[in-house]
Amino acid sequence: MADKPYGWTGKILRVNLTTGSISTMDTAAYKFLIGGMGIGYKIMFDEVPQGTNAFDEANKLVFAVGPLTGSGVPCSSRTNITSLLPTNPYNAVSDSHMGGNFAAMMKYAGYDAIIIEGKSPKPVWLRIEDDKVTIADARHVWGKGISESTAILAADIGKEASIAAIGQAGENMVNLSVIMNGASHSAGGHGGVLGSKKLKAVAVKGTGSVRIACKGTDFVELNRYMKTDIIGANTQHVVPSTPQPWAEYHSPTSRWTARAGLSWGAAKPAVETGICAVGEVNKVGYRTMKSVLDLGPLAEKYTVRMGGCQSCPIRCHSQLNIPKLATYGVSPFVANTCMGFHSPSIVMCKGVRDQFEAGDANMITRALGAKLADDYGVWCNYGMLGKDFKYAYEHGILQNRLPREEYDSIPWDLLENGNPAFLKDFYRRIAFKEGEFSNLGLGTYWIAQRWNYGQDFWNDAAYGLWSPMGYPKHHASESGGQVGALISCMFNRDAQSHTHMNLIGSGLPIEILKEVAGELFGSPDALDAPMDYKPMNPYKARFAKWSLARNCIHDALTLCNWMWPMAVSPSSGRSYRGDTALESKFMSMVTGKEISEAELDLAGERILTLHRALTVKNMNTTDMRGKHDVMMDWVFDVDPEVKAFTRGTIKMDRDDMQLALTMFYKEMGWDEQLGAPTRATLERLGLSSVADELERLNLLVS
Repeated sequence: MADKPYGWTGKILRVNLTTGSISTMDTAAYKFLIGGMGIGYKIMFDEVPQGTNAFDEANKLVFAVGPLTGSGVPCSSRTNITSLLPTNPYNAVSDSHMGGNFAAMMKYAGYDAIIIEGKSPKPVWLRIEDDKVTIADARHVWGKGISESTAILAADIGKEASIAAIGQAGENMVNLSVIMNGASHSAGGHGGVLGSKKLKAVAVKGTGSVRIACKGTDFVELNRYMKTDIIGANTQHVVPSTPQPWAEYHSPTSRWTARAGLSWGAAKPAVETGICAVGEVNKVGYRTMKSVLDLGPLAEKYTVRMGGCQSCPIRCHSQLNIPKLATYGVSPFVANTCMGFHSPSIVMCKGVRDQFEAGDANMITRALGAKLADDYGVWCNYGMLGKDFKYAYEHGILQNRLPREEYDSIPWDLLENGNPAFLKDFYRRIAFKEGEFSNLGLGTYWIAQRWNYGQDFWNDAAYGLWSPMGYPKHHASESGGQVGALISCMFNRDAQSHTHMNLIGSGLPIEILKEVAGELFGSPDALDAPMDYKPMNPYKARFAKWSLARNCIHDALTLCNWMWPMAVSPSSGRSYRGDTALESKFMSMVTGKEISEAELDLAGERILTLHRALTVKNMNTTDMRGKHDVMMDWVFDVDPEVKAFTRGTIKMDRDDMQLALTMFYKEMGWDEQLGAPTRATLERLGLSSVADELERLNLLVS
């Protein structure tokens, strides 16, 4: 134990499914990239050849966590999964993320990362029990859904294990597929990569612990300080959704839904959330009752409790018992959050109707759809799966593209009548690749090419496509103007960065938010009021850079970017100021290595630049401005009668957004014309070997 490092376990597990070899390597070489996302990118850059596709045997998949995971730091049980992404037209690198207990269990078993490489000739599962690792036969669970597979494997390894599994969608290499642990902790996009390797699941049971350098009560006190003075509700909403005696402000869109009279109605006995005033540490877990937010007021009486991830007090996953779900042949017990519940209602594009009692339309539809999609392991691509279907349905494409017999076999009457039973047919066809219809599972870019979607699909704001590469807007120009737009350009799928939204969407008045922005980024002009956007300025570029760097740091440490950073607070006594140094304070305490807030932000910049270098390699071009950081026309053409920078519109200006890109590239030290990393910047960030490889590939900007 004496030589085991603080925070990190010091070991990375490597499993080659082709040869059956299992080995470990030292984490030390990756510590300058912190963990999680940083480890994943470096392994992908160093080990996966240029030109590899997502389902090729040469592709690898990396489960990785960070030094804070498993340590008891709040909101830290996140698993970062890195691989090539089949929905991306270049099969460029991307990440998917899942919460639950898997990340902490990996650390307790002794691993900072698990590298999956090669391809098994038969279905297998990976069984990890501390340092005992075996590749086991999975033919008895191949073809089964995630829920049943998890139960069967848990009966074998032990119910205390955490199991990350794929469903039939992943097995059949559906591009839109997930990896999931627990009942609802889903990582979208890479399930098919495991399927291509014939790996059904990774099961981990660890009996160890994470060493913390800090002695005495300092760590406990820092936790207490965060939960008493700083933390809000889900996505760091720091005001309640209803007027309350303790609160100066409220916002109807806040996820701080707790109030007098609101209960977990299906708990035995029922539990009232009640008033959860700031400072009441033992009531933090009652603040975010998302079931009524996601499913409507009727969901209150079916809510058993709010669940969530290991070490997280927020509890954002609604867990319900809805007996009428059994009518559709699924379990009445359902758990999910956010898009898992919202996506099925997008599929039901003709609307939904009450099924068993007044007001149950959305609840039944969303709960049933979540159960089906999660068990099959179908990913919604942040809701684009439903929008892809809606366009094809409403424009007669399905009638033209599907063979007549197949078209007639689809229960269109259920869709037309708003009956959610349609979802059973919808998700099954995609998961099992049944017929031409199932090609919706290819993802937006590929299905739009295959079925020849029109330009109205790409350029209509209603469909919300952000990029010609087929991924949707996710807190983009509607969230901070140029700041959200820049963030949405940088990754190879929908931007999963909530950093800026945890400030912008916190519920505080714009006057306070602008003051905070001024303190963080040098001027209140870094942040505009919603739908009152002003032209680009350098402070917005700093805001975007900080948001992305913190996103990368959170996915490296690994912390929940739905909650971190803590830029604001619910405490009026603090003038609603949060503490953006909390990440570095926890990092220093856990690892025993003093690291400042600025040093940690630099590490985030390093990881983001490595991602950009890997994207340059994947796309085989340095022209990131012209080939990657491209927005759809609707961003600039929405509200045609209104000019950009007019109050009441989210419309952006083309020239201004090009200026925004230039300013952002300058902040990052990337080439200001191309948006690709330069040798000088790569070397400044300790990435000389990355620069050398790009130079070998003739992809290095001088």
